[in-house]
Amino acid sequence: MTPEALAVGPMVPEQFTLAAKRRHTADTWTLELEPPAGGRARFAPGQFTMLAAFGSGEVPISISGDPGDDGRLVQTVRAVGPATRAICNAREGDALQVRGPFGRPWPLANLAGADVLVLAGGIGLPPLRPAILALLADRPRYGRLSLLYGSRSPDQLLYPQEIERWSAGGLEVELTVDSGGPEWLGHVGVVPRLVHRAELDPRATVAMLCGPEVMIRFAVVALLERGIGAERVYVSMERNMQCGIGHCGHCQLGPTLLCRDGPVYAWSDLERWLAIREL
Repeated sequence: MTPEALAVGPMVPEQFTLAAKRRHTADTWTLELEPPAGGRARFAPGQFTMLAAFGSGEVPISISGDPGDDGRLVQTVRAVGPATRAICNAREGDALQVRGPFGRPWPLANLAGADVLVLAGGIGLPPLRPAILALLADRPRYGRLSLLYGSRSPDQLLYPQEIERWSAGGLEVELTVDSGGPEWLGHVGVVPRLVHRAELDPRATVAMLCGPEVMIRFAVVALLERGIGAERVYVSMERNMQCGIGHCGHCQLGPTLLCRDGPVYAWSDLERWLAIREL
């Protein structure tokens, strides 16, 4: 953020310019946003912004760019409602309103020497993309790096060409789809099933997950069954965020506010609260 934005506080958005956009699927786009003059797009992997097209309302969107490049803010957005449709319908040169970045990031600084297992479902890959890029950029610092990623169908898998580059750069990749045609030669099924097949050392492995909450729950169960401790499993939770700074209380889960204390949590800090149906 620019010094001027910091001076007026986190509730005042900055005007970013849509510099480029790339379509992935019928409803999902990656947007590259240029900050205002003098500003930089600095963030930590796992953080999010509150993003809006003029007059459409704000939505929390995880940052999906390269943390080593602060020249542009990169966000992958799925159009699922009026606000996200307005964002995805923006044209190059249009202004978008940005607040942030907010939130607690993935704990990459604490993972030196660990095997890192990344699990993503559908639109859950973009929030993990910055972490993957950071891991690969400092590859010798970590042990085994693996990605288990699933989607509804092969044409819904995001970043397919980039995933190939990640694989060539030392990331072990397993893909799965809910339903694949005769041309699909990969796994068929949900991401948690890949956990049971994965080669891993539970004492050395740290897992990072993002995706639909039902996928997260079943994947965590599979990880715990493989012997990975709940304190070594990290998940990104983004339900019900509306202000981004812990003021409105909409994202409260037990004693925690997801936008302020998350979105990244160790499973050991969340499991007791997610076991309560009313929460």
